[in-house]
Amino acid sequence: MLPSGLMSFPLTPFTPTDELNPSVFADHIEDQLAHGPAALFVACGTGEYSSLSAPEYAEVVRHAVRVVAGRAPVYAGAGGGLGNARAAVAAASDAGADGILLLPPYLVGGTEDGYLAYVESVARAARLPVLVYRRGLARIGVSTALRLLSVPQVAGIKEGDGDLDSMARMVTAVRTSGHPRAGTFAFLNGLPTAEVSATACRAIGIRDYSSAVLCFAPDIARAFHTALTTGDTATTGRLLADFYLPLTALRDQVPGYAVSLVKAGARLRSIDVGHVRAPLVDAAPDHVDQLKDLLARGRRALAEATGGGAGSPVTEGADAELAPGQDAPAVAVAS
Repeated sequence: MLPSGLMSFPLTPFTPTDELNPSVFADHIEDQLAHGPAALFVACGTGEYSSLSAPEYAEVVRHAVRVVAGRAPVYAGAGGGLGNARAAVAAASDAGADGILLLPPYLVGGTEDGYLAYVESVARAARLPVLVYRRGLARIGVSTALRLLSVPQVAGIKEGDGDLDSMARMVTAVRTSGHPRAGTFAFLNGLPTAEVSATACRAIGIRDYSSAVLCFAPDIARAFHTALTTGDTATTGRLLADFYLPLTALRDQVPGYAVSLVKAGARLRSIDVGHVRAPLVDAAPDHVDQLKDLLARGRRALAEATGGGAGSPVTEGADAELAPGQDAPAVAVAS
């Protein structure tokens, strides 16, 4: 069963010469662990799975498992062509991963029956629980979700399509199916900048989500999650208006910014994760400046929403770049 809570999707750092950077990756993992994620998902979308060679992928997963050392579950991405997906699953298992996030197949689409066969083939190669990512070419409707209940290795579904009507019907169908796994089958909100859809997803029974913001503004991400789970709508509303919605507008200006802006934000946090790999492009300097301004606005909004107000430590430090592991001073979130 997938642990419940806020999920971390760490970045994959590269050196200026385009090599993996294990020391920065270790620092980044430690920084994420300091903020209590329920699980870490490495070499996935934010971790640029599609750009990694097979040896690089194995190194990323091995290094993550070694650094985490059992403090949280480590899931690894796998996907693309069937042969590549099965090979990645085997490598992740050998590296000691706790589970797999099955990313969509590459280029070639098919029917729901065809995608189910893809999942079953990958799952048979896995000795680990598999979370299936519903996005793009990964076609999963209500009937397919019900059939996935009978694939023992499949632990749940990560939603990335944004069709909440379909997901509501899917969650209800699974939970009322009478299947022995109906109550433990996991649903995870994996939409880009998932905080924007978190309230809507909770209303249809999807409580947990992945947070890219956790990679570069963990103080904001953790405060939002706490406010969401305690029903503090004043704080969630303020953070959505002042930070998350403008962030999504900036993200949507350039394809691939769902990763590029996250790396830019990590660099603002003094974590030298390096560039993104082609075909992604690094965030433009003016967009990085806008991101820095948004982070300051987000921290001011957090301070004011939680009673810090002008002149509080959070507000005063809003324009400062934070070192790895260093959040703005903690503030109590109203329940």
